[in-house]
Amino acid sequence: SVPLNFIGFVYREIRQGLTDIEQMFDLLEVEAEVVDAPDAKPLQIGAGAVSFKDVQFSYDPERPILKGISFDVPAGKTIAIVGPSGAGKSTISRLLYRFYDIQGGSITIDGQDIRDVTQKSLRAVVGMVPQDTVLFNDTLAYNIRYGRPDAPDADVTAAANAAQISGFISKLPDGFQTMVGERGLKLSGGEKQRVAIARTILKAPPILILDEATSALDTHTEQEIQSALDVVSQNRTTLVIAHRLSTVIGADEIIVLKDGNIAERGTHSSLMLAGGLYASMWSRQREAIQAEERLREVREKDDLGVVDRGEPAH
Repeated sequence: SVPLNFIGFVYREIRQGLTDIEQMFDLLEVEAEVVDAPDAKPLQIGAGAVSFKDVQFSYDPERPILKGISFDVPAGKTIAIVGPSGAGKSTISRLLYRFYDIQGGSITIDGQDIRDVTQKSLRAVVGMVPQDTVLFNDTLAYNIRYGRPDAPDADVTAAANAAQISGFISKLPDGFQTMVGERGLKLSGGEKQRVAIARTILKAPPILILDEATSALDTHTEQEIQSALDVVSQNRTTLVIAHRLSTVIGADEIIVLKDGNIAERGTHSSLMLAGGLYASMWSRQREAIQAEERLREVREKDDLGVVDRGEPAH
């Protein structure tokens, strides 16, 4: 019975392998939606100024996402994009990376339309700290070095220091050689974000995208991560896509999207004085943060064995 069982196992493995190979070849035959133009040239990066001019885009022709968006991100400045869910904030970062081609208008970097340059050269000058950090089941050093695979150990260590994660790594028995697990399951949310920041620092891109990089973190961790992000964005052209408005107070300009259009734009103080959509969103988020802080205080009192009346808990 043992040989028969082995033959059955081999048969199942071969059948599964053939099915997987068939699916793989079907995938390889799918044509890419975004391809380089026949005369595409490498992007010549200068100061790193980004410009969106009358950009129109939709995933589905019957449901437009961006309806003629125009704004500039001057070299070395920070522009924040905020707005309700579904307003098209994250779509802007995907378009700048040219994961999709726009249906109208233009996106330029230093005056060069991104559709006229090679995708490889475009993505080499743009760095991103995403909301959901993708980590590989390998060492911390490998995951940080993914930003620049040929980087020496000294640069990896310097990037970790700048991302404020070196203290955590030094406490680990294996240091930079510590395995992070599948998708970084052995790390907390804040630690994974710091690895993503270190990866971006190592890449040292002239243009930086922060796509809701702290929205999945608690308030305390967010403040720690924000200080590291502030270091990364210094002297870089930075586009911040934010859900939490507290992270964009210091932006040079805040653009408020609503239903695919720019509803408001200006600095934090000017938008608060206007009393419009941004001010309303700010008030709601402040109330939510205050409620979260009160809840945390109550939990801390419970942990100490003290109830609201100041009496010992039984």
